[in-house]
Order: sequence, then C-alpha cells, then structure tokens
Amino acid sequence: MLHFDEDKQNRKISDLLRKEEEDSMQALSNATGIPYVDLSIVSVNTDALRFIEESVARQNNIAAFALVDKVLKVAIHSPESAGVEEVLNNLRSNGFTISPFLASTASLQKAWASYKDLSFATETKAGSLEVNSEDMSNIIKDVKSLNGIVDILNTTLSQKKGYRVSRILETILAGSLALKASDVHIEPEEKYVRLRYRLDGVLTDVINFDHDTYNLLLSRIKLLSGLKLNIKHEPQDGRFSIKLANTEIEIRTSMLPGAYSESIVMRVLNPSSIATPLEDLGISPKLLGHLLTAINKPNGMILNTGPTGSGKTTTLYALLKKIHDPSVDIGMKIITIEDPIEYHLEGITQTQVNDKGYNFLEGLRSALRQDPDVIMVGEIRDSETAHIAIDSALTGHLVFSTLHTNTAAGTFPRLIELGVNPKVITSAITLAMAQRLVRKLCDSCKKQLPLEAGSEIKKKIDAVVDGIVDPADMPPQREVMYLPVGCKDCNQSGYKGRVGVYEAILMSGKDGAGNREVENAIESMGSEHEIAKAAKVQAIPTMAEEGVVKVLKGITSLEELERVIEL
Repeated sequence: MLHFDEDKQNRKISDLLRKEEEDSMQALSNATGIPYVDLSIVSVNTDALRFIEESVARQNNIAAFALVDKVLKVAIHSPESAGVEEVLNNLRSNGFTISPFLASTASLQKAWASYKDLSFATETKAGSLEVNSEDMSNIIKDVKSLNGIVDILNTTLSQKKGYRVSRILETILAGSLALKASDVHIEPEEKYVRLRYRLDGVLTDVINFDHDTYNLLLSRIKLLSGLKLNIKHEPQDGRFSIKLANTEIEIRTSMLPGAYSESIVMRVLNPSSIATPLEDLGISPKLLGHLLTAINKPNGMILNTGPTGSGKTTTLYALLKKIHDPSVDIGMKIITIEDPIEYHLEGITQTQVNDKGYNFLEGLRSALRQDPDVIMVGEIRDSETAHIAIDSALTGHLVFSTLHTNTAAGTFPRLIELGVNPKVITSAITLAMAQRLVRKLCDSCKKQLPLEAGSEIKKKIDAVVDGIVDPADMPPQREVMYLPVGCKDCNQSGYKGRVGVYEAILMSGKDGAGNREVENAIESMGSEHEIAKAAKVQAIPTMAEEGVVKVLKGITSLEELERVIEL
C-alpha cells in the first residue's frame, strides 16, 4: 500500500514555485539590466535594514540589505511601483546613493525576518549620518512664521505613515532653523505628544501629534544619533549633523525616560546664530572699552560666567574673532578646546573634547604643548583644569574660559572653592564678566506705558537706577517704559531677537580705580556680596542696572528682564 506524504509533497510544490519565481526574477534582471540577488544565500546587514521601516518595507516589497559608506543596496520586487520610488527618493534625500537589486518574495521575507534583531543592533558609525534635503533648504529659505511651519507639519503628518517619518523629522528641524530655535523638545503625554521649540530662550508650543508618529520619530532620531534602540529606561545622549549648502549644523540629542515614554530634546548648534560681532551683542560702550583693553594684553585671563544658554560661548567667539584677523598674519597661535566646536574659525586650531577620556583637562595640557599665544577653554569644571588655566594666564598666555556662576562677583568664591589660591587669582584674572540674554521688544508693535509717580513699578525702577554710579550710564528718561503687543513680524510674541545684559569686575586697568579694594576682598576670601560691594567704585553697571536702562530705552520689557534677573 502506497503511503502519501502530504507535507513532503507540499514542500516539493513550494520549492518548485520558489525556483520558478527565482528564475522569473533572473529573467527580469536580464531584461532590465538591474542586478539580481538571492537573499537566502546573502547575509542581511542590520545597519542597512534599519533605514527602511519594517511596515514600509513589507508594504512596498522592498528591503535594504547592505551598506558601504553611503551606498545602500536595496532589494526590490517591483521596481516600477510608485511607493518604491518614493521610498528610494526619501533615502536619496538623506544622502544615500541607491544600488537597486531585483529579489523574489521569498528573498524579501528572509530579509524582513531580520527586523526582529534590530532592537539589539546598534549603528556601526554613530553620528555619521547626515540629513540633506532640498525641501529642507526651501523651508528654511521661504517660511519665516510659526504658523507657516505648523501648516507644513500638519500637511506632512496627514500623509501615509512609514516613509513619511524622515520628511517629518526634516520639517521639524527645518522649522527650528527657519525660526532660529535653539532647542527642539518632543514630549510624550498620556494621549498625545507635544512638539515645542525654544525661541529666544522661551519654550513655545508648535503642534501635538499621535504616539504612532512619535514612535517612528524616536527610532529615526536614535538611529541618526547612534543610540541604542532597545534602551528605553535609561538616559542616552548622541549627536548627528545636518549639511545645508556649505554649512554643517550639529544636533545634540538627549533621551530621558518619562512616564509615557522617552522625552527627546535636540539642541541645535547653528554656526550662524553665534557668529555675532562683538559690537552687536549689547555690551555697553564702557564695558566694551574695558574688554578691548583686556584682549589686547599679551597674558591674563578673561572669565565669562552665567547659566547654560546665557550666550557665554557666543561672547567668547566674538572676542576671539576680534583679536584674530585671518587676512593679516600677526604671528599668533590660537587654540580652542570646546564641547562641541560650534563655529569654525579660519586660522584657529580648534579641538573638541569627547566622552572617551579626552576632556577639558587633557585638551588644555595638550594645547600648552603646542606653544599657543591664546587659549580658549570651553568651561572650567574641576580643580585641575582651574589650576592649569590660571597657571597659563600667569606664564604668558591670554586665556578665555567660562564658569557656571550667577554673577561676576561669584567667579572668585567659585575659583577659591576649586582650590585656587586667592592671591594667585588676583594676579591671573584680568576681567570677570557675567551675562544673561533677554528678548528684544518687537519694534513693529511695542507700545508705551507711562510710569506713574508713586507706583510700585516706578519705585522698583528708581531703586535700581539710583544705584548707578557714573552719570554717563544713566538712562535718557524715567517716565516711560514699553510693553510687548504681538504682530505677524514677531509671531504674535511681542519679541524679536535677543540681546545681552552684562556686568564685569576688573582686576587691572589703565587707572586701577577700585581694583585694590576688589583684590583685598578676594584675598581675604570675602563673600560674593562683599566682592560686589568692593567693585562698586569701578562704576561698571550691574546686570540689573544695565537691564533697567535697556527697559527705559525700549529695548526690552521689565517683565522680560525680571524673567532672567532678580531686581
């Protein structure tokens, strides 16, 4: 009696059908000139596979299976499909050269089976990808209002899911660049996800969108930033770059676990936003004169202090550009140690610290072996860096750096806390400065507000103005201030752009006025308040005094000043 093996028969039929399809694909390859690939005998690279979302790959019968530099090999079942062409164009817009191959359904299924391994795979070259899109350039060039960005984002979000994720990310980033946002925040809530831009230092709501789109964006940003997809309950930091024309913009990414998934923050380090001349930063003429004197000295230290996002780096770059003209060879060696290099300066040696042992301390030690005239240390974070920076200022180098303190007077107790000898501090430091950034009132819509005699606002302003020592620093009037209104020119915010508010304490100068009192207060390890009181005779306005003068000149509002400075 014959025994019929149904399973064996089905396997034979399946093998015949597969062979028939493979033969068909080879014949199509010969006819079209597109190479044929059998993925059952070719290994699939997960670094390549991740560049097409699984749902998109299955929907369009496509899979990326190999990556060499920026050449992405893609297996395709139906090259004439409109969906396939859109996916490929999306990959090209991200800077890839596409190498297409014809493949059978069985081949593609073998590739798709590898998606389950993606959560355990990491990108081979973290941060090496670039976002490069003509559409992105057009948004930056043409759209200048928040409403315009919202309209484009809503249109993009309404398209099919999957292959739109790159377009959504590009639109979000293009919008941040068009509006000069410093940060992009993507914050998941229970029922929706919120997108916000930090515009002129203030977080501004853009749109809310769904969690499915958020999940696609999260994976895309992690891939670009070189972060692990399977790590969801620990913080992660990464970076990637955007290349637009001749400009490279670095994006610093941060993932923080939250109640409803990971909060994403992308810091936009746009070189154009920090390439501001020294004279345009809002520094008063008197303080600007002291700064110009200080940077023309052959040695000494200039310290700039303030919280994160107060514009310290922008000011340091402006000082470096002031002392270095690449068109004139003055025989000066300038080295910067930064985290990260935000703006590339011609003729200056710039080095970037990393998280693999090359920190500010190691960078400073190495820089000193390069025989520099001027050194910029991005930040003094520890005792050893502080000591070497101070010693450098005492041994013939001009040193620029930053500290995290609230006031110029707070610089000195902070250095003493780091173990620096107070007597050495007074010899090494030429000038200590503190700064904040305030939003400028929109000139198109700001309105006057008379200051009534005896009112609380008038008393507050008079109390600050009465503390100004030099009559030349007094405001032109005390009867009127200005309020924000809101118009299309300022995206209805009432503000447009930012300006610095500064204060400084001198250690040495032409006349030495008040310097001895300050030095005595520092060497006796006086408090921040005592040092500030001793510096009063130098007649340099405090941040509060300079800020109120800007309020009475109509540059900013009292409300905005009080947001960043305690009067």
